[in-house]
Amino acid sequence: MDPIEVNDVSKVFRLYKDRPGSVKEMFTKFGKKRYEDFWAVRDVTVNVPEGSVHGLIGHNGCGKSTLLRMMAGIHDPTKGHVTTRGRVSALLELGAGFHPELTGRENVYLNAAILGLSRKQTDALFDRIVDFSGLAPFIDSPVKHYSSGMFVRLGFSVAVHVEPQILLVDEVIAVGDEEFQRRCLDHLASLKKSGVTIVVVSHSMGVMQNLCDQVTWIDHGRVRSAGDPLAVIGEYLHDVNTEEERRGLDNDLLPGEIAADSVVVQRAAMVDASGKPIPFARTGEPVSFQARLQPEESDVRAAYTLSIETESGILLGSTRLSSDANLPPLEHSERVIDCRLDPFLLSAGTYNARITGVDPDTHDPLNRVWELSFHVRDEGRLFDGLVELPAIWAGTESD
Repeated sequence: MDPIEVNDVSKVFRLYKDRPGSVKEMFTKFGKKRYEDFWAVRDVTVNVPEGSVHGLIGHNGCGKSTLLRMMAGIHDPTKGHVTTRGRVSALLELGAGFHPELTGRENVYLNAAILGLSRKQTDALFDRIVDFSGLAPFIDSPVKHYSSGMFVRLGFSVAVHVEPQILLVDEVIAVGDEEFQRRCLDHLASLKKSGVTIVVVSHSMGVMQNLCDQVTWIDHGRVRSAGDPLAVIGEYLHDVNTEEERRGLDNDLLPGEIAADSVVVQRAAMVDASGKPIPFARTGEPVSFQARLQPEESDVRAAYTLSIETESGILLGSTRLSSDANLPPLEHSERVIDCRLDPFLLSAGTYNARITGVDPDTHDPLNRVWELSFHVRDEGRLFDGLVELPAIWAGTESD
């Protein structure tokens, strides 16, 4: 028997339209239905084998957290059955189980007691919990003064050190800083090796692919797909990308500072291999950045550079025209400049592109032509870092 068995489970909540504001309204509206049934989870079946990591993915409000809460015993299913076998430790909500007036030390003992540990057992684990959280200087301060990141550090540290047989983790882990997130993932991997059964909810597809043995995609309360992480995540990302493309999101063009006696940008866009404007780029597929220029002076001479930065302003790279030989002086006609990147190897995220006019002889900047905030999506090409390395692997037999 598996440690977690979810059999044909559904959960309904009542969404009240309005509540009576007076005794008169209570009687005048008596008998009228004042609520609607909202099915957060519908007919879901999930079995999690012992010692495995199972991921739940899907859009916000799709029912992932509700399903996790039923596994933790917080919610009872409206229909169906949820069975867990073993000590369950859950980190489902920021600050859940913490008393704001108590200190960090007192909350460690309180949370450990709730999870079934004796005082003596908690004494033996206390130093490890505090060391992992990195909150030793603040452990005797009331947690009402803690930041959201400190809440997560302490809550996660308690949850993973009480020797759970089943660990349930919601997206709250994402609130921590980068260094703590990495330590959390490393610790989850070590718990997996020791035989702990883990169910995790996350919007980080890279984490889900690297950590999980199986993934279930929940869509509007129902199981859309389940199985191999790479395959299910690929289906999910394809669906997200298709929907975003259908909505035809704008490219969020941000006009740059145009110098006098220079060029005017008539149109700028990110386009695919066929020249069609696209709402986002896909990792691994070709993409071009285009700008349609109109001269203000007949003797304008310029070459151009393309640079790409992260949202926080970190320069990822740039490319420059080696010569303006193919770009004669602008006259009174328009010119379209096109910078093609094939394949485009940035990871999923939001970036800023900038094409800058430069003097073709000195390469000094002349003016900023245009800026573009653009999005990158991927469909199963999951890798660590911001850029997928364009490597070619080979192997030979050695004597």
